[in-house]
Amino acid sequence: METIIVDRIEDKQAVCEFSRGEFRSIPLSELPYGVKEGSILTRGNVCGKWALDTEKEKEIKEKMAAKIDSAFN
Repeated sequence: METIIVDRIEDKQAVCEFSRGEFRSIPLSELPYGVKEGSILTRGNVCGKWALDTEKEKEIKEKMAAKIDSAFN
């Protein structure tokens, strides 16, 4: 399974960071509806289509909030 993070959206393209640290543009038409900056997408080996990974996104947001909270408290 491959995971990417949407860094930004420009001109109907999502600029995505791949796990190896490289950035590539993917047409929004190839991504699921509702994708936005900060979205985490996974692609399985079977169908090859990208899917939103809302659980992973929630997990990362919670970790970041905890880090920010501990830094200021």
